Amino acid sequence: MTELSTDFSNFHWDDEMIRRYEGKGPRYTSYPTALSFAPIKQNQFLAHAARYKDSAEPISLYVHVPFCERLCFYCGCNKIVTQQKEKANPYIEALAKEMEIVGPNFDKRRVQQLHFGGGTPNYLTKEQFQKVISKLKKYFDLDMNRDGEYSIEVDPRTLTTEQVSHYRKLGINRISMGIQDFDPDVQKAINRVQSYEEVEAITKAARGCGYKSISYDLIYGLPLQTVETFEKTLNQVVELNPDRIAVFNYAHLPDRFKSQRLIDSDSIPSSATKLDLLHLTISKLMEAGYVYIGMDHFAKADDELCKAQRAGSLQRNFQGYSTHNELDLVGLGASSISLVQGLYSQNAKGLKLYQNFLAQGILPTEKGYQLNKDDELRKDLIMTLACQYRIDYQTFEKKYDISFVDYFHTELMSLKNFVDDDMVTLTDNALTISQPGRLLIRSICMAFDAHMNPELQQRFSKVI
Repeated sequence: MTELSTDFSNFHWDDEMIRRYEGKGPRYTSYPTALSFAPIKQNQFLAHAARYKDSAEPISLYVHVPFCERLCFYCGCNKIVTQQKEKANPYIEALAKEMEIVGPNFDKRRVQQLHFGGGTPNYLTKEQFQKVISKLKKYFDLDMNRDGEYSIEVDPRTLTTEQVSHYRKLGINRISMGIQDFDPDVQKAINRVQSYEEVEAITKAARGCGYKSISYDLIYGLPLQTVETFEKTLNQVVELNPDRIAVFNYAHLPDRFKSQRLIDSDSIPSSATKLDLLHLTISKLMEAGYVYIGMDHFAKADDELCKAQRAGSLQRNFQGYSTHNELDLVGLGASSISLVQGLYSQNAKGLKLYQNFLAQGILPTEKGYQLNKDDELRKDLIMTLACQYRIDYQTFEKKYDISFVDYFHTELMSLKNFVDDDMVTLTDNALTISQPGRLLIRSICMAFDAHMNPELQQRFSKVI
């Protein structure tokens, strides 16, 4: 396999060309996207998973913690805002019941990855979090002293250095912090005020405890952001030197997310400014030694994400980029999504509905999707494009017993504009995406999405 080039030293930015493609599209953390899911029966997931209970392949666990102490105006996550920690107790009981129901189909399969997302996972008290870990170990083959990825998302505003140490003692070895922006005016506009010193203290504590990876999340396109102010934020981030950085494009969708109605729409940067912010981000982080992985993600050259991308084992899932070829994913908690051997299954989003189902001993499955052969092929292709930026026709022909050019004749023809603009190169043997084309990888992937249509496309954020 040809090693993927991560050299962007000659990267050429073309505003005019990029604007021609700045439509909307998915981030492809799944294929098809969750918007294509439909109602399925509660027992469908269990019956399907039971067929693979004796598999020797490890699994990935995701645990959703929907609680937050404070409301961030920009947030579109599934969350409950409350400072009453006792409200998490019935949820933890429901989580334990879900583990009890699901666990027997996975308890022989080693947990290679564990991720706590939210909401704000560090919302839970020390005792509450310890209880969740204990239940996970009871119902799954989870040994956090083994070599594996065990990560947690945190809010630096409500996280203590004592919690950082406690998580590490439990076996958590990766930590991801939501920063968004260090500018005080931007922070006030999005109701997320946190100081550089707070983030610095948590970062130093995590390093001192021996976390294997520290990651920051930033957002560009937030209200009141300017190139000048965001450059200061990037300089501060580079100074703190995290291992990974995700810089997301803010999608202002007040019709879908009530909290975003608290943001002054007139204060949101223009499309031209957002492009300038992205250009600045890529230039600044590359200059600081970070590698542009793709879809808003950056990592140090010696980071496991970069190594996985070069080795061809990088993948995408609901948490973004991951270092292993696709593992069966078991999602626990309200709104969580599982993917086991081609079957997606999503839990009820509403907290009460989720808890009520489990109080009756019923798995809270709400929606899902069973991949067919065409879906499997397109999912493989789209995820390979998103991670490797190259498709070797022969690999797919051997794997799926097809003629790649014949099977995707229409899709390849639809890439003409990308080819003409030197974003995509088509040969008799491969499809390769150039460095400028990587910025528009979401648009290129959409050419192969059999579920996409104009109406559905408008429900996504802009691709850049």
